[in-house]
Parts: sequence; structure tokens; C-alpha cells
Amino acid sequence: MDSFYKVLDEGQQALAARSDYNFDHPDAFDFELLVSVLRKLKKGKSVKVPVYDFTTHSRRREWKTVYGANVIVFEGILAFANKELLKLLDMKVFVDTDSDIRLVRRLQRDIMERGRDIVGVIKQYNKFVKPAFEQYIEPTVQVADIVVPRGGENFVALDLIVQHVHSQLEKREITVRAALASAHQGQPLPKTLSVLENTPQVRGMHTIIRNKDTTRDEFIFYSKRLMRLLIEHALSFLPLKITGVSILRAGETMEQALTAVCKDIRLGKILIQTNHDTGEPELHYLRLPKEISEDYVILMDSTVSTGAAAMMAVRVLLDHDVQEDRIFLLSLLMAEMGVHSVAYAFPRVRIITTAVDKRINEEFHIIPGIGNFGDRYFGTDAPSAWCESDSMDC
Repeated sequence: MDSFYKVLDEGQQALAARSDYNFDHPDAFDFELLVSVLRKLKKGKSVKVPVYDFTTHSRRREWKTVYGANVIVFEGILAFANKELLKLLDMKVFVDTDSDIRLVRRLQRDIMERGRDIVGVIKQYNKFVKPAFEQYIEPTVQVADIVVPRGGENFVALDLIVQHVHSQLEKREITVRAALASAHQGQPLPKTLSVLENTPQVRGMHTIIRNKDTTRDEFIFYSKRLMRLLIEHALSFLPLKITGVSILRAGETMEQALTAVCKDIRLGKILIQTNHDTGEPELHYLRLPKEISEDYVILMDSTVSTGAAAMMAVRVLLDHDVQEDRIFLLSLLMAEMGVHSVAYAFPRVRIITTAVDKRINEEFHIIPGIGNFGDRYFGTDAPSAWCESDSMDC
């Protein structure tokens, strides 16, 4: 919540410099922006969050990008002070801490981290902080669902909170894939999508690799040919300095086509597996080249159905400071739902594929699809523990 302090004018800046501005009053916060940001996050959209400089009492130029999730933890001393904000909170936790401990923490923080002097901190505490707590914060304990004494040291309370969150997710059946399955139906495909021209050659190769009776040798041969065409098509949008990142294991099959066209390209790998209890993707392994933030990145996966794994991989790249408009997602086959999901969450990511199928079934398999790409390519007929990201064995 501290990220959403209002921008101060010159008079307010002067008051803040003398410790005479009340930062503990609800009017000090930009609730309109805060509520807007939380609404977008709850819809799964990425948002920009302001970065507040507590030394200069001002917002910095740079804003931090935050991405939506199944569970969002929002923290702030006045988190319950706004009616519109309260409507967005599914679970309200009031952390009850002894007043002496609160004062000591404030002294340590403001003096050591924010460069304040002890006289100014105590002045502000007595004039604003303590009265604001008694008037605006302490009474909001009445709207809390859970009151936690002793804060982070109360492991019993923490366990109960975690258990409640898990039970609510199960009760509402809120999973990444289930949520994505109901979104974007009937909408036109996004402008960020580029599909390889549907020539007789491309149609013929799709016919072969989609045929469940195609031999493994033929499947590999024509898959590689399609990968090569896809890579060459994608390179027409890209400058010279690029890095390839494959989503293991099936995405790794596209590396050979990429290195055949770009001899000295750097490669990275991301392993995303499905949690068999929740059905959701989880990051298990990551190896990225150094200074990847300077590159355009080709993110490769064989198939994309819901887009859940692809979106997690994009988030990983963004966390490593790769610019969103420098990420190109390449896949041999995608479902419309996966295209929409990625484009909705990351509108500046370019999406490139050889074909888009309209439907997925209840198990999130692409229909008619391509089968289990990894098993067909590697010759592993038995069910695998690997997650083919969004392909048929997820």
C-alpha cells in the first residue's frame, strides 16, 4: 500500500520535510489508482505499480510491473479504510502487534533506512502515527476475518491462513487452466498473432504430423521441416541480436532448427511441470544466458493449449528484465484459447505459429490437435512425468 502515496505539491513537500505532513491519514493515499490496479490484477492482467521514494517523499520515474495470479497478497496499515477496496478483499487479516514493538520498528526503519533523525521520528509518531492508529486503524479490526497476534511469529495462525486459501481455491475450482478455459471465447484473434501462410506444403505437413498412424521417423522429419519454416518466418520480424529459450521438454526439439538458421545463437532452457494435485504449471528448472535483458528472445514450445505454461515462461523472462515487446513466442500448433490468454496478459508479446485450432477438450487437450508431441517425437509411449507445457499430456 505504501507504493500508492499521493504525489505531494510544493507546500506538502515542505511539510513532509519538517515531519509535519500526515502520511498516516487515509487522504495520503491514492485509493483511486490502488483500487484500479487491484481490479486489473484480480482479472489476471499485468499492471504498473508506482515506486515511492521515502527519502524525498515523491514517486520515482520508474514504475514496477506486477502480474496477476490466483492469490494476491495486499498489505498496508490502512488496507481496510476504503469501502471500494474492502469489496475487493476476499480474506481480511488484521495483524495485532504490541505498541512498543511498533514504535521500535518505526524508529529502526525511519532512522536506518530512510535517513530520518530520532527527534523527527518521535515528533511524527506522537503527532500523526499514534492518533491515526487509534482513529483509523484500530477500529478496522471489526471488519477483519482473522486477527493474528504476534505477527509473523504466530506459525499456527499462518498455517490456518494458508489452509483457508487452499480450501477456497479448491472450493471455487480456481485453477489457472479452468480460469483460462472460460475466457476470451468468441473474440477475434489478436493482432500480435502471426500464422505461417497456409500453403499446400504447410497443409500437407500438418496432415502428416497430425495423423496418429504416422511413423516416428516421418513425424520427426516433417516436424523439423515445419520448425525450420516457422523459425525462418519468425526471423523476418527480428533484428540480429537474439537468444533462444526452450520450454522443456518438447520446446527443446525446436532448438536444432533455430541453430541451423542462427549459428552462434545463445540458448536457454526453462522446465515447467504440472502439479498433479492442482493441475497447474510450476517452475522447476531455469538456465538463461547472461545479460539476456539486452536481447530479443525467441521462446519456443511445440504446442500451446491454454497458455498457462507459456505465460509462466514469459513471466520468468520479464523477471530477468527482458522487455515484453522483445519476446516472441513460437509454437508449431496453438489453440485459440492459448493465443487469447497470452495476448490478454502480455499484449506486446509477438505470437508466431504454423496453425491455430479452435477447440480444447475438458482435459485441455487441443482438438483435433497433434497428439502428445513429446512422446511422438522422442518415442516415449508410456505416460511421462514431464509436462509438455500445454501439449496433450498436461
